[in-house]
Amino acid sequence: MADDHDIALATERRRAIRALLASPLLLTASDDFPLARRHAEWLKSWFGNFLGYRLVVEADFARLFKPGLGPGRGRPLLRATGPFTPRMYAYVTLAAAVLLTCPEQVLLSQLIADIRAAAVEARIELGDAQRPTERRALSAALRQLVSWNALREEQGTVAGYADDDQAEALLTVNRDIVAHLMATPPGRAATAAEFVRCAAEPGPGGARHAVRRRLTEEPVTYLDELPASERAWLRREQRRDERSFLEYTGLQAELRAEGAALLDPDEDLTDVLFPGVGTVAQAALLTIGALVEQVRPASGRLVVGVPIPEGALDRVLADLADRHSRRWAGRYVDDPLLLREAVIALLTSMGLLARSAPTVADAESDETVAAERAVDARAARGDAPEGTLVLLAAAARYAASEAVRS
Repeated sequence: MADDHDIALATERRRAIRALLASPLLLTASDDFPLARRHAEWLKSWFGNFLGYRLVVEADFARLFKPGLGPGRGRPLLRATGPFTPRMYAYVTLAAAVLLTCPEQVLLSQLIADIRAAAVEARIELGDAQRPTERRALSAALRQLVSWNALREEQGTVAGYADDDQAEALLTVNRDIVAHLMATPPGRAATAAEFVRCAAEPGPGGARHAVRRRLTEEPVTYLDELPASERAWLRREQRRDERSFLEYTGLQAELRAEGAALLDPDEDLTDVLFPGVGTVAQAALLTIGALVEQVRPASGRLVVGVPIPEGALDRVLADLADRHSRRWAGRYVDDPLLLREAVIALLTSMGLLARSAPTVADAESDETVAAERAVDARAARGDAPEGTLVLLAAAARYAASEAVRS
């Protein structure tokens, strides 16, 4: 009986961890919210120790603060029509600032007026409020706040404002949720770039938390993207962490000379499935398979990526579009550039392709690097100039025939 209890306890905690990783703002409507409440203290300790994340659990929400991974590594909020735009993010931020001090109930028209006033105070230039594109951006931001339960629609809806600037609604503000939306206080930095860098600092956990966060949040982590201390830590602790990730999150580690990745057998801890469905996903899968067959790494030192010969990607896509023209969406078949950029964007987001060959410069001294036995990752993506497309090591798993060996 004791063993059964321990297994049930571990299963509940693993499910709660996965739910919070997938939805950092977990609301009462979630079937997993009761588990977050039941195991709140244990979860706070685990997230703090293992990933350096802070967890707040209240009566009607649980908020896991995931501060980010640094410049260029963000994942956008997604809508049915695509990712959030910069203007939508600006409106979310302005609305959150207004909602912290406004009355508990507010009319939509008053909230909009206060948001625009806040923009003036913050010296943020907004477009004409009568423009449809401006109204749609603000409406999208407000709908996102409604989905987070930061706003509750009592009468009317915020969606109506997108098509009608006279639309009205009565809204109730959940100030507790609003106060917990920001993972990092904006006052820590003077510029947006500085804010992103500050938010990504791992804190006292150093390399331990930095590496674990990247493994958890990104499709694949390559050695040449890590500074020396993090490369050394990954190589030293990867087997121990492999067991921990499997036990506590259900994620299976794939460890290679080039880096590491965490695989989810249940495929529910990602916002992008690959392979996926649709023209872009199918084109990307077939493209990566064809490129792996054409571009083989040379044996010898560590190879994280291989430059793609000029024109190779275009030739592959042209051939695929011709062969699949009857099944693929016409707008992609008719516009090779649109298809090319969409495929590159998807493969880049999945860590299978890169637009350049960056290697993180070692900030540590040679003595420190030697003492920690960090892997030498210089020139691991060849000598391609910045901007050249590079086929990365994880693409080998999608080879059309035999796999390329690490």
